Amino acid sequence: MYNRTSFYIVLGLIILAGIGVTQSLVSDPIVFLQTIAGFVLIAAVIFFIVNRFYKANPMKQEQRSFHKAAKQSKKRFQTKSQPLTSKRSSVGSISAARKKKKDAPHLTVIEGKKGKKKNRASF
Repeated sequence: MYNRTSFYIVLGLIILAGIGVTQSLVSDPIVFLQTIAGFVLIAAVIFFIVNRFYKANPMKQEQRSFHKAAKQSKKRFQTKSQPLTSKRSSVGSISAARKKKKDAPHLTVIEGKKGKKKNRASF
């Protein structure tokens, strides 16, 4: 019984909303279009703000990097486990492989002072 009443309430609200939108469109279409444009503009601003903060989450970047590394590792192990039955014979395929752009590494080497000796005072 509860489901039937909620269905009729929602149906009544939808019908009243349709009547209101139609009446507003017929009586003053310019104001109606301005109102709709305002709602769309506000929704777009909220969407971009939420999307901006969601993308700034460092955990998402780490997950993306992890999935990328896992995919590369899986691909490398699959190519090692397969026997090498055919070799490249065409020069075009070798040049195409050389032209393939590689991603920049996300890890950098920081030069230290390993080669320098410490200046120690002797007694």
